[in-house]
Parts: sequence; C-alpha cells; structure tokens
Amino acid sequence: MNAWIERQRGLIDFSVANLGRRRGRNLGLFLAYTLLVFLLASVVLYGDALRREARLLLADAPELVVQRLTAGRHDLLPAAWLQQLQGVRGVRAAEGRLWGYYYDAAVSANITMQVQSEDPPAPGQALIGAALARARGLNVGDVLSLRAFDGTPYAFTLTGVLEAESELVSADLMLVNAADFRAFFGIETDRFTDIALRVGNQNEVRKVAEKVLARLPGARVIARDEMRRTYEAAFNWRQGVLLTFLSTLMAAFALLAWDKASGLSAEERREIGILKALGWDTGDVLRMKLWEGALVSIGAFLAGYVLAWLHVFYADAPLFTAVLKGWSVLYPQFALAPRVDVAQIATLFFLTVLPFVVATIVPVWRASTLDPDAVMRE
Repeated sequence: MNAWIERQRGLIDFSVANLGRRRGRNLGLFLAYTLLVFLLASVVLYGDALRREARLLLADAPELVVQRLTAGRHDLLPAAWLQQLQGVRGVRAAEGRLWGYYYDAAVSANITMQVQSEDPPAPGQALIGAALARARGLNVGDVLSLRAFDGTPYAFTLTGVLEAESELVSADLMLVNAADFRAFFGIETDRFTDIALRVGNQNEVRKVAEKVLARLPGARVIARDEMRRTYEAAFNWRQGVLLTFLSTLMAAFALLAWDKASGLSAEERREIGILKALGWDTGDVLRMKLWEGALVSIGAFLAGYVLAWLHVFYADAPLFTAVLKGWSVLYPQFALAPRVDVAQIATLFFLTVLPFVVATIVPVWRASTLDPDAVMRE
C-alpha cells in the first residue's frame, strides 16, 4: 500500500512539473474552465435558491383560493359566497380577502395593496415593503399620498416597514385597513377580492375543490400546489433563458474537449515516446496524464464552484439578478439561505469534469500503445 501511495505521489509531482513547463497554455485553459464552471454553477445555485425560497414562503399559504370569473376574467365576488363555502365539508376556515393593484406614477410601478387579516393598521395608517420604501424614500412616520379611484388624494401615515426576510413577496406590498381599502378603490362592503380556504386534511384538498366548484360553477379554484408550480415554472423559464445564453460557452468548451481528443501535439507525442523509452509502461503514462487532466479540471471546478457560491449567497448574484428575479422597478433585496446539495454538485461535476478528463486520456492512450521510436519520429 505504501509503495502504491509513493508511486502516485511521484506521478503527481511529475504531472505538476509537466503542467509548469506549459504554464501559459495551462493557465489560460484553467481560467477558461473556471469561468465556465462559475457561470453554470451561479445560474444553477441562484435558480435553486429562489425556488426553495418560494416554497418556504408558500408553506403558510391557504390550501385553496376561490376567485370569481366574469367573462373569463377575475372579478370581485359577493360576501354570500363566503357563507356558502363555510358549510363545505372538509373546510376548516374560510376568509374573505381584499387586495388589488395601484399604479404609482412616482416610481412607475404597481403597488400591491392588501388588507391584513390579523392586527391590521389603524384607519389612515399603512405598512409598506422595503423596496417601496427605498424607491419612495420613505421612513416610519412619513405620509404617503396616493390618488383614490375618483381622483381625490388619499393620505396614509406609515407606521412600519415590512421585514427584509419577506421581501421576495413584500417588496411592492402595502398593508392597509379594510375601511381604507374599500374607500380607496370604491368597493362595496359586501364584496371581496377572493376567498382563502383552509382545509383540515391535506389529502382532501382536491375533493374539497370539487365540492366548491359544484356549489359555485362560476368560480375558479387555485390550489397551493398550483401556486408553487407557477413560481417554479417562472424561475425555471428564467433560468432556461440564461442557460441558453451560456450554451455558447458550453459549445466552446465542447470544441476544446474535441480538439484535445483529436490528437496530441508533436511535443507531447515526443514526451510520451521518451518516457516509454526510459521504461515507463502504458499504464504509467495514462496515470500521469490522468493526473494532469484531473489537477486542471478538479482545480478549476472547485475554484469556479466556490466563486459561484460567493457570487450567489454573499454578493446577491449581480450578474443574473435582473433576469432571475424578474424585470421590475421595485427589486426585492433579500438574503438567500445557502445550502449544499450533493446531487447538484455531482451533476455539475460530471457535466464539466468528466468530459475533459476523458478527452485527455483518449489521445494519450493511442500514443502510449505505439512503439517509442515510431512515436518520436512522427
């Protein structure tokens, strides 16, 4: 065992020295390889972290949301629906919700105005998201003046800014009192935006949805799982856009691997011939070249992955934020929770390292099986 370890150590020392003799070429290869891994890993890590964040935020969402459709569009629903749904078997709680959008010309963006069901602000007061507060330059105690549905000014005194931990969904959010919401949008007291249903047994969510549709044929029922899939589909689509853009780099890397597999340079063939003449067998040559490829590829992979980790979780991925978070004026700022996913690392490793190592070994095996004199005369 000790002899085998010493043999591998000698091969590694020779491989490192061999890489140093072609310092410029190998350094350029290492930097290009690191850049490829960095970009691919950054997109994968950021997209996965956003999907995980969305799943955590939707964990407390209601199991079912009931909306009214009029001519195929979302419409306000009557309070009588709430009474009908409270009697559906399997429904633990039913709550009428009020929310809507207001276009704020000052920031050229939509504000999501919503009524907080528990401990709402007092009349004339409001809580706003951190991104909205930054865009408007507002602090606690300031007055936010907006125009109501009839054009009259409506003033809200800010009593707080929502926590940054929830900024993924609260960036453009404004929480107000129910009376202020109805007065601002001109909504009658017997109307709601939608109804949130809490289902006691998770296995009965689909059955409860069928009962709701049977009672209210003009309704649309949205399950929490459907909302989660919608978020993931949006992030998957944005991630796919970036991966498509990065496919040019992947194609360049594939050409590089193909070029290495197509043959060795005259200097490399002469080196293999000299080693064979000195008594190295084919296995020793293959192991030496395998160590060369492994040192370059694994070193570049580790460097690229660590840089991607720092880029995503500590620098907020400035290269990809605009694409993956979405094009918006009110950008959310929140810290993504880092997580090590072994399957994700293994996938990236096999996509980037394995092809390069194989491309390194194939031409070396061809040259090492030939007669040393023939190899050096080529």
